[in-house]
Amino acid sequence: MLTTMHHFTDTRLRRVVRTLLERAGSEPAEAAQVADHLVDANLRGHDSHGVGMIPHYVHNITGKTMRPNTGLSVVRDGGAVMGFDGGMGFGQRVGAEMMEHLIPRARELGAVVASLRNVHHLGRIGAYAEMAVAAGLVSIHFVNVIGHPPLVAPHRGSQARFGTNPIAIGVPGTSRHAPFLLDMATSRIALGKVRVALNKGERVEPGILVDADGQPTTDPKVMFPDDEALRGALLPLGLHKGYGLLFAAELLAGVVGGGETSHPGTAGRDTICNGMLSVVIDPASLTDPEGMERELDIIVDYVTSSPPANPDEPVLVAGAPERMTMEKRLAEGIPVDPVTWEGILDAGERVGLPRSEAQALVSGA
Repeated sequence: MLTTMHHFTDTRLRRVVRTLLERAGSEPAEAAQVADHLVDANLRGHDSHGVGMIPHYVHNITGKTMRPNTGLSVVRDGGAVMGFDGGMGFGQRVGAEMMEHLIPRARELGAVVASLRNVHHLGRIGAYAEMAVAAGLVSIHFVNVIGHPPLVAPHRGSQARFGTNPIAIGVPGTSRHAPFLLDMATSRIALGKVRVALNKGERVEPGILVDADGQPTTDPKVMFPDDEALRGALLPLGLHKGYGLLFAAELLAGVVGGGETSHPGTAGRDTICNGMLSVVIDPASLTDPEGMERELDIIVDYVTSSPPANPDEPVLVAGAPERMTMEKRLAEGIPVDPVTWEGILDAGERVGLPRSEAQALVSGA
């Protein structure tokens, strides 16, 4: 099924999202920060974590399961070990504030480990790895998800037990090569990508979904049924290996980090709540920076010199697809399918942003 896409410049899309979030109750600085994070996700091709999240955010704000204008709280400071609480504020704001604590601490001590609990949707986790990389630091992030029914079945299972539990890793680049930025769900794909397929009227690839009976399906609607009892499940990536990573993220973010895990007692809150365990490392405390840069160039050159199986698809390093997509979308505009755009317009009306005004914000100069 072909879908006629809207295309918006990033500037105009930021403007309408920022205005909508202000009408929803965010102070201007917070609204701008969240809007930038969401639109940046779209620019990088992570549409699952972009502006399509707006209806969910508005639903949670109006339902009082998410609290605008709520910043980060420090609940534990043990030097190289820190603990934070997000107060169910915007994850994009709280996550960035956490990194602003961790970056100078890692530079001071060489490394820091931190937990973050009780925070609304953190958005694209790679954004926090990018903050560390920009400061010349390495970071590793494990995330779990609670607050709504589980979405991902365990390996050999037919019913969901986990969230999509993303993992992100960032390593600074060199003068010749861009940073390594891995940002992935531990399910085959993120739920948001299933939502995007549904909105476009497309099927998903085989091996990604099972229906409520545990049978393979390519129909994205099984993840968005009218009856919750008929919800299907995403499958973990990489069979038992991906399942191991999925479970590890649950344990590290939800158990070791002092938060909560995915089970019936945390599934009925009608919201999105993340936990995150982050490790930030100053590589200069472990190795000679010049030697590190030299070895990075050697390994990247060697890996990318592998002859491509398909001449039209060269070997890439994590982070390259996002940079390529961003270059294209900055030039051609960000595609937003009509169903997603309609959802944003509806959400805007719920918080006092008329459709005519929203349309003008993305149409004007």
